[in-house]
Amino acid sequence: MARLHRRRFLQLGTLLSLPLSLYRAAFAADTPPSERVRLGFIGVGAQGKSNLKAMMKNAVAVCDVDSNRLAEAANLVLKANGTEPVAFSDYRQLLDRKDIDAVVVTTPDHWHALLTVHACQAGKDVYCEKPLSLTIADGRAMVNAARKNNRVVQTGSQQRSAKEFRTACELARGGAIGSVKNILVGLPGVNFQPPPVADSTPPAHLNYEMWLGPAPLRAYNEKRLHYLFRFFWDYSGGQQTNFGAHHLDIAQWGLGMDESGPVFAEAKARFNNDGWYEVPQWTEIRYRYASGVTMTCGQDQPGGTTFEGDKGVIHVTRGKLTVQINGEKVATDKLPAVTLKLPVSTNHHANWLDCIKSRSKPICDVEIGHRSATVCHLGNIAVRTGQAITWDPATEQIINNPEAAKMIGKAYRAPWKLG
Repeated sequence: MARLHRRRFLQLGTLLSLPLSLYRAAFAADTPPSERVRLGFIGVGAQGKSNLKAMMKNAVAVCDVDSNRLAEAANLVLKANGTEPVAFSDYRQLLDRKDIDAVVVTTPDHWHALLTVHACQAGKDVYCEKPLSLTIADGRAMVNAARKNNRVVQTGSQQRSAKEFRTACELARGGAIGSVKNILVGLPGVNFQPPPVADSTPPAHLNYEMWLGPAPLRAYNEKRLHYLFRFFWDYSGGQQTNFGAHHLDIAQWGLGMDESGPVFAEAKARFNNDGWYEVPQWTEIRYRYASGVTMTCGQDQPGGTTFEGDKGVIHVTRGKLTVQINGEKVATDKLPAVTLKLPVSTNHHANWLDCIKSRSKPICDVEIGHRSATVCHLGNIAVRTGQAITWDPATEQIINNPEAAKMIGKAYRAPWKLG
């Protein structure tokens, strides 16, 4: 298979009127092109390539502000499908295409809302990586755009499609450990700690202005990009949103809170003032739900999600489910039967593609992703203000705390607008 050379790749960036037949050739022979959901991938870094490989047969377009990563992704598609995808450095050109049905958003978090809202407005269905949003207000705007434009939007919290997590939540909600009283959510700390480096000139292959997008204008620093963006408030929310979007999401699922959330949050935190990053090094965030259920989230808890009931304990993390009832460990092949059954998905990407065809809600619909992200954001607001937060999940407002209430949303840098 021929490699897509850089000269050819650069030419592709300007060929915005290629015939539809070019894309149809990219589809595998086992499914007719008329039945294939044609995908554009926006953001093709590490996680972006993972999503691309998972849905490669559907790939017809790729987009990234880093031309090196864009060329690499285009070559992956060429090698796998035998046809060059159309390549863009500006997502708006991709969204203008009528021959692209849906998009996969795998960018830094500060871009999620703009890309999802604009994609919905352009008539595209969306798979958006977790955490769904940078702010609570952004998340609600994403839900509204999906509903207004009748779009299928899947949040990339893939634990919803793993059997051990579904089983844990069925047991918790089905009464296997009695009434759930408390939840523990364990998160890693800052897991990349390179030494700080000086600001510098952006490399030629990166459109840094476009990378920043709606975020504040700051000097380029290589330690703020790629995986490390997660540890700066302008672009993300640290491990609280990175892994919290997984494990707090399971807590929400296990409580039946997919359309609601806690009513209170308070936090303790330690910051590394000599570090290169902004987010805390350690946190202990405590939540309370209207039902009286409490939850503690942070680095001192067992990794994953633990449900503590008045008759037993359920602990679940990736690839491992442990159940104790009345102090006795229960073998996985002897788990108690519960009548409550949750929706089943065994493949997160396939679930989204199937729902695009059926026009039904996916396993981690945008509202679910928004509510779980909100739990993460409330914890970070408590961390950053050092104040307790009283939250109304029905109105999505912080009560009697004007300083904290300002952090529900965030201003966009001109000329970017959400809507």
